[in-house]
Amino acid sequence: MHSWSPPQSGPFVGRKQDIDELVSLVRDRRLVTLVGMGGIGKSRLAARVAVEVEGAPFTAGHWAPLWSLTNATLLTPLVADACGLSDHSPNDPVDALAARIGTRRVLLVLDSCEHLVGACAALVGALLARCPALVVLATSREPLGTDGETVFHVGPLSLDTEALELFSARAAATGVRLTSPEERVAAAEVCHWLEGVPLALELAAAQLPERPAPAMARLLRGRLALAEGPDSRVLPVRHRALRTTIGWSHELCEPHERLLWARLSVFRSGATVSDVKWVCRGGPLTDARLEAAMEGLIRKSVLTRSGDRLHVFDAVREYGALWLAELGETRATADRHARHFQRLALAAEHAWWGPQQSSSYATLAACYGDLCDALEHLLATNPVGAAELAGSIGFFWACSGHLHEAAHYLEECIQTPVTDPGVLARLCWALGVVRCLRGEYEAAERLADRTQEEAVREADGTLLADAAYLRGLVMLMRGEPLGALAVSDLALAGPGIGAPATARCRLVRVFALTASGDLGTARAEAEALRADAVSVGEHWTRSYTEYQLAVIALLEQRSADAAGHARAMLRDKRLIGDAFGLGLGLDLLAAALTALDRAEESAAASGTGQVFWELVGHPQRGTPELEPMRRHAEQTARRRIGDTAYDNTYFLATLSDPYTTLETILTTN
Repeated sequence: MHSWSPPQSGPFVGRKQDIDELVSLVRDRRLVTLVGMGGIGKSRLAARVAVEVEGAPFTAGHWAPLWSLTNATLLTPLVADACGLSDHSPNDPVDALAARIGTRRVLLVLDSCEHLVGACAALVGALLARCPALVVLATSREPLGTDGETVFHVGPLSLDTEALELFSARAAATGVRLTSPEERVAAAEVCHWLEGVPLALELAAAQLPERPAPAMARLLRGRLALAEGPDSRVLPVRHRALRTTIGWSHELCEPHERLLWARLSVFRSGATVSDVKWVCRGGPLTDARLEAAMEGLIRKSVLTRSGDRLHVFDAVREYGALWLAELGETRATADRHARHFQRLALAAEHAWWGPQQSSSYATLAACYGDLCDALEHLLATNPVGAAELAGSIGFFWACSGHLHEAAHYLEECIQTPVTDPGVLARLCWALGVVRCLRGEYEAAERLADRTQEEAVREADGTLLADAAYLRGLVMLMRGEPLGALAVSDLALAGPGIGAPATARCRLVRVFALTASGDLGTARAEAEALRADAVSVGEHWTRSYTEYQLAVIALLEQRSADAAGHARAMLRDKRLIGDAFGLGLGLDLLAAALTALDRAEESAAASGTGQVFWELVGHPQRGTPELEPMRRHAEQTARRRIGDTAYDNTYFLATLSDPYTTLETILTTN
């Protein structure tokens, strides 16, 4: 299986019997929901079960973390993204996702459904009805309530073995060894009072350097004993135990650590150290104090580090959010959070034509949840700011496959009272690109007209050129190269055009020249544009010049050159995560390999390309001249090795992980 991205918060401890039972349920049932309180370990248990069933009987597994999602409208796109679907179709997102899963035996894990129970139930019901071999494993604080649901209640760790094992392991990680009889007895008592709740045990263990096990046991006995009485209304005790442990962690924090904890609750995607500094510093949190507070929270297990990103458990984040409200800083922190991600988006837009382009893609991909949260906050509090943010990231999201999300926010922002023609033009342009990539050419053309109208009001040459790029793109997809050539030439003759817009219009011109048969001029201009892109370290434009050079080489029967250009395109497209472009590049490489009399490799490239086309949710697309090349390449390859050999190789490629196969293809000359 592939596509797993489960939580990374240390090794799994405990619930050995639960694992065996759940593995059996997941193999026999369609929908299994792990239900339990926050901090009980549902996510890590689901991750362990997913690992245990990896491989047969499942052909693929996907992990969809829902805790960062605040808008139910984006549930299906988020799950689709987890399944590797970069849907470029105009279809309903649920239809596209169901088609992607199809009849394959797929395990889909939906982690943290409790705040979207109704939406999750509706999505799961629709998918299970249309995907006969799909199995869903969900985690939630309450059942989804869907027909056929098997509810598995996640209880605490066994006190004498699993809980004590976890507590001792986490204690050792803090440098505390529970060696004396008194300490071991106290540790067992702590596990008893914390009722084997994993998060409570981890937080308690992190406090041992400041609060030894015997003192901790005495305090717990005093605070929780009343909850075990027959008249207690605090049932089960574990709810109070977790709140108490989180509260203790908070009490043990220095004032600056408490303030940082509260402010960290605003993040949704996990934050880099730089993100934390931009959003959380201020007032008493100077840079030096913030650094010290961050390290302190990591030592206390309030904050965990995974690679270059920092994460907070849901229950801990909820406590921080409550404290932030008590401090009266909720709105101010959300404002800073939104401004920070506006700044990142604007920096990415400015870095488009340059060496930071690929790293900007990675940055915006990593903070996807925070960008959505910033947009939601700004739509409610500062619609103009929301429009500026959406306009900055719309083209990035379109190019990296987040078409439904881009369309949702761009449409929302266009409906707001935006009066700045420049901002409105960018919104219309980005939405037009989305519509064009989804094959909605009439809508895209109307948006190109509106982009031009607003660009004229703004007297902005760059926006006028982008309107021309969008119009030319629509003409190319419709098979009107001469019209696209005229539009791009007119735009390039205008004054005051920025480098990215100039490059896009030059690219339309190259495509149009190739499609109209002027191969010599197209080749020369593609090579010149590629050289300009290489000189500044840019990849998106360069990838499409390689695409055009591959098409031209095939038309001129220079097959080896075509294969080289196709591989160069694939390397750039892989770098920026463009599944649409990878499908195009593999189709071109397959045609080149056929021309080089390497029919079996051509079949493998075509099969891998088909996987990427499925990931973008529609049949093979591209400019009209590409379809005859695809058809001729397949027919020729079949004649050379026979239908059976071709079909077997193609089919095996469609069953393999496409990115692994792509690596093999790119390392084979």
